[in-house]
Amino acid sequence: MFGTKAVKERLRFFGYEVREDDRPALAFCIEKVRSTIRNEVNCREVPEGLERIAVDMAAGEFLLSKKTFAPADLEGFDLDYAVKQIQTGDTNTVFATGEGSMTPEQRLTSFINYLLSYGRAEFNSFRRIRW
Repeated sequence: MFGTKAVKERLRFFGYEVREDDRPALAFCIEKVRSTIRNEVNCREVPEGLERIAVDMAAGEFLLSKKTFAPADLEGFDLDYAVKQIQTGDTNTVFATGEGSMTPEQRLTSFINYLLSYGRAEFNSFRRIRW
């Protein structure tokens, strides 16, 4: 089962160090994602095959809440360090870097949207019928 430790490590990988006062918001984001996935696939727990997707979604939820309610906390967030290009199968997502036409805020928004939406198609593999 995914939890706070995995999400904190993922955020650290992206260049954001979770502080003590971030804990309640992080816990809320994790529970929100856990609830969303459980409702989508109709399971009591997040299936093991969706845990990595859940970690990214929780990180995305957390970064979105930071961007919305405490943007000053993300001033040191280095999106260039976090990711420049992601390729999964035939899908290729490139985040503008350096000379790109996107502003840092647009790149952050694009990155957050990627974290929140990546892997949702895999939910279908774990979906159970509701009676």
